[in-house]
Amino acid sequence: MKFQDRLIEWYQIYKRDLPWRNTKDPYLIWLSEIILQQTRINQGLPYYNNFINKFPNIKYLAKAKEQDVLNLWQGLGYYSRARNLHNTAKFIAFKLNSVFPSNFDDLIKLKGIGSYTASAIMSFAYDMPYAVVDGNVVRVLSRIFGIDIPFNTYNGSKFFHQLAKEKLIPNDNYRYNQAIMDFGALICKPQKPICIECPMNDFCIAFNTNSISKFPFKKSKNKIKSRYFNYLIIEKNHKILIRKRKQGIWKGMFEFPYFESIKTINNSMFMQDKDCLKLLDPKNLNIKYSSEEYKHRISHQLIYAKFWHIDCNKFNIENSFYISKKQFNKYPVYKLIEKYFNTINID
Repeated sequence: MKFQDRLIEWYQIYKRDLPWRNTKDPYLIWLSEIILQQTRINQGLPYYNNFINKFPNIKYLAKAKEQDVLNLWQGLGYYSRARNLHNTAKFIAFKLNSVFPSNFDDLIKLKGIGSYTASAIMSFAYDMPYAVVDGNVVRVLSRIFGIDIPFNTYNGSKFFHQLAKEKLIPNDNYRYNQAIMDFGALICKPQKPICIECPMNDFCIAFNTNSISKFPFKKSKNKIKSRYFNYLIIEKNHKILIRKRKQGIWKGMFEFPYFESIKTINNSMFMQDKDCLKLLDPKNLNIKYSSEEYKHRISHQLIYAKFWHIDCNKFNIENSFYISKKQFNKYPVYKLIEKYFNTINID
């Protein structure tokens, strides 16, 4: 128990004061876990506070409009999290009479709740012996115990989950799970870990073999895919055309209409692109100017985006409508759209 004892001793002194640690309400714990997926705590905390202020319990969230939920989520990215959050809230509120499931098998059946989130809810809300395994936990365990198994493979994931379960402290799994996550975030950091302050550096294998940077082991993933988006900036009567996206990771968000090309294009290529001409009438099309190219990274894709300011009286763009600049904040948009919209002068 040397590892666990020192970890808990450290946690008692340095633990972070976070609002979702002061409750056993599964709704609030679930909300915090969904927000913090792919999001740092300092970024996610304001979103958490905004959500609980507007949706203090699951009934409020269930009754909200999707557009309002996405608006509140705007800027966090990975918008499927928000849609799944909303769908699951409606299911619990309307199908389960607002009673949050209290066992792992029922939790994992819900949209947007995987093994990690279900384990977190079981541990933090119900004090059940489930190991919560995130990137911080994998990093701490791999370095201290010198584990050279790639964590992002099936066998590696299975190994780390089993090891994390074995390290749980009987009747104190809540505190242990919080402690190891804090330790990974504050001391055993991905870059420049503070090994001199580590209470376990006398038996940490990575530290004592001077191989900290090698842990945790990770199997190489697929290459980043490049995509080329051409957004259409169409203005009329001091308003700009937008549309609601119906599929993909930005489903339910609003954007400028666009077409995709196989590479970066110039004016003459724009006028001849078949996907462009499916949307726009070439007889009524005039390019005013185009923007510089913007780079935008999403998961395993790198988007190269250009914004084309055009005059076009006839177009075939579904789900599109004009809005004024004052109306813009009413519509949830992703960062790339928000960033460029703020550069446009619309009276």
